[in-house]
Amino acid sequence: MRRLRSLSEDECYARCYRGWEPTVTIVKLEPRRPRYPMTPSGEMLRLIFEERIDARVDDELDDAA
Repeated sequence: MRRLRSLSEDECYARCYRGWEPTVTIVKLEPRRPRYPMTPSGEMLRLIFEERIDARVDDELDDAA
């Protein structure tokens, strides 16, 4: 089916639920703020993980000696 215009959220709700109730309201939410200022890349996480493993192995070798 070809649409002449896009439907609003109100019109979509009315079509899906066969009408409109006075208790229903449409609320626009603000976009979420990012939790952390910088998200590390996968490559950065891999490098940090390798460094931690290497440090752990070196500590175990020092303890064994």
